[in-house]
Amino acid sequence: MNAVVSNLFKVTPLNPSIGAVIEGIDLSQSLSPDAQHFIDTALLKHQVIFFRDQPLTPVQHADLARQFGQLHIHPIYPNIPEQPEIMLLDTALNDLRDNALWHTDVTFLTEPAMGAILAAKKVPAYGGDTLWSNSTAAFAALSLPLQNMLSGLTATHDIAKSFPVERFGNDPAEIEKLQQAKIKHPPVSHPVVRTHPVTGHPALFVSEGFTTRINELDSKESDAILKLLFEHIQKPEFVLRWSWRTHDVAFWDNRCTQHYAVDDYRPQHRVMNRATLIGDRPYYMDGLANTTLPSGA
Repeated sequence: MNAVVSNLFKVTPLNPSIGAVIEGIDLSQSLSPDAQHFIDTALLKHQVIFFRDQPLTPVQHADLARQFGQLHIHPIYPNIPEQPEIMLLDTALNDLRDNALWHTDVTFLTEPAMGAILAAKKVPAYGGDTLWSNSTAAFAALSLPLQNMLSGLTATHDIAKSFPVERFGNDPAEIEKLQQAKIKHPPVSHPVVRTHPVTGHPALFVSEGFTTRINELDSKESDAILKLLFEHIQKPEFVLRWSWRTHDVAFWDNRCTQHYAVDDYRPQHRVMNRATLIGDRPYYMDGLANTTLPSGA
């Protein structure tokens, strides 16, 4: 695919639906207004963007993320002690099997993440790829009758679905941490179809990771529709697969994507650091909002 060059920055799309590689930006330094605008624009257009050869320290990682919003601290996963906003995803420390299913991050929050910035610190020699799917394209590919049925419905998202006690309750301290997380984050409802607050485009906003039922349907109907949607989001036409190198950085729009961390590399060791950006409350607006993407990517 053709790359787009703007001054010193270059964006190369990875496939027609989702993903691009950005060159010409040093993420360890404070971003210029032009660089920040270029990243914002590329993120809206491509939904997940990648940067190679970016050896960020935890402090640099947090400083980078703060240029795009406030940071969230995960209630269960460990973090970097000297930089608590940076979540530590280390296979030597964490049970990461919950990432090996399609999910949108922290939708158990009333205001789920706007996005996340993931830095690869140690990657296996082979395996350990991550897949992203375009939830906007997935919704657009549904039949119009199904789109109409889903639009305006709500669904329940529950932290317990991805963080069960049998996997995250190995000792009394972990059990207490899990229980406190569930008390602080009771199940919440979000629209099944979410309107993107910037582009105005509708996107599916249910995932296997956290969505337990569609509230307006009975349990059998809900199970059937969710199964259909969970399988639909995985269609190759909507999906990008990224093979990590050490010091790669990925930045994705959590409002209109799902992702899946392939768990095929054990017993190799994999370490990733993640900064999660606080978002806003999801909503559904009937019809496409009168908004356009900014120019530049």
